[in-house]
Amino acid sequence: MEPVSWLCHARATCPWSHHVVRKPSLMERLMWRETKVLGPQLRLTSQPTARTNLPATFLYSDEVQIGPETVMTTLYTAKKYAVPALEAHCVEFLTKHLRADNAFMLLTQARLFDEPQLASLCLDTIDKSTMDAISAEGFTDIDIDTLCAVLERDTLSIRESRLFGAVVRWAEAECQRQQLPVTFGNKQKVLGKALSLIRFPLMTIEEFAAGPAQSGILSDREVVNLFLHFTVNPKPRVEYIDRPRCCLRGKECCINRFQQVESRWGYSGTSDRIRFTVNRRISIVGFGLYGSIHGPTDYQVNIQIIEYEKKQTLGQNDTGFSCDGTANTFRVMFKEPIEVLPSVCYTACATLKGPDSHYGTKGLKKVVHETPTASKTVFFFFSSPGNNNGTSIEDGQIPEIIFYT
Repeated sequence: MEPVSWLCHARATCPWSHHVVRKPSLMERLMWRETKVLGPQLRLTSQPTARTNLPATFLYSDEVQIGPETVMTTLYTAKKYAVPALEAHCVEFLTKHLRADNAFMLLTQARLFDEPQLASLCLDTIDKSTMDAISAEGFTDIDIDTLCAVLERDTLSIRESRLFGAVVRWAEAECQRQQLPVTFGNKQKVLGKALSLIRFPLMTIEEFAAGPAQSGILSDREVVNLFLHFTVNPKPRVEYIDRPRCCLRGKECCINRFQQVESRWGYSGTSDRIRFTVNRRISIVGFGLYGSIHGPTDYQVNIQIIEYEKKQTLGQNDTGFSCDGTANTFRVMFKEPIEVLPSVCYTACATLKGPDSHYGTKGLKKVVHETPTASKTVFFFFSSPGNNNGTSIEDGQIPEIIFYT
């Protein structure tokens, strides 16, 4: 077979040997969809010469030069003409140059070109350096679907109030792209479903009052309902997610320090407390608590982790939970993970307001949690001195600690 020359937009010819022509999937696309026959030459009609030469050169010599200015057009061409090896080179180049300040731009391209591996790496980078990523110029250029894909994640490492501020910036940029006046109503319109993915209940009341409540993006009724959620109990139901975001990897773990459950534990405003130490660094995200013996009930509760020696509160949450009247435990979560260090004594504290509940007995001083892939996590429990509503190693509340290693 004689060499074939390709005429690229009538500017130059690109000689491809018969070895290249033996690539059937590429040649079928080029010869029957992207070319016109002009005597001894074939005219390539889709891409300019410099870009189209890349797959030809790569197939002929296995060599390609990719740079920041050409990588996206090269990836496009490789995708278009089904050259997976060249695609892999482009993705490898992008992966090596992935940073927090370009993660959103690359995520948009990865979704456009259907590159799930690159998209996953971009999302991991955004999780680890969320503040840097949303502060970058490329954040306001992403499309609404990419914005929603990020807002749905539980692993963003940022305060929700700051995330809301970034979303407002995106909405203002989107209004300009759509040539709409930058008004409260138009910002709400362009955000659409993305607004429901902001987790307003994770904010403090001060953060909510200083930002979202004055933004004009929420309706007056939504603002009132959220203020009620922050300030009254039982808390009214709101249409926003209250699940914590945390930049933690791995599987959620949970230990239970009691071997049996009994009935009737009362509450009079005094906190249930239990001290503990652990043998390794962990992040505590919540407690499991017992609920009512009288059927379905709502409880008001404040939970805390206190460093015992320093008497320093490391994290707390004023919240509530609903129980179904069974002897099961019910999850009560912190707004953010609380780091706990090995061999340091901490106090787990829960102040409940509600009817008599179940309680645990036959408590363990030592509880070991094992997973197939991680070393043992060992908890040691100690009674808390002073007024602790009767909770001790042997009996009481706070049966479960929920954590990540």
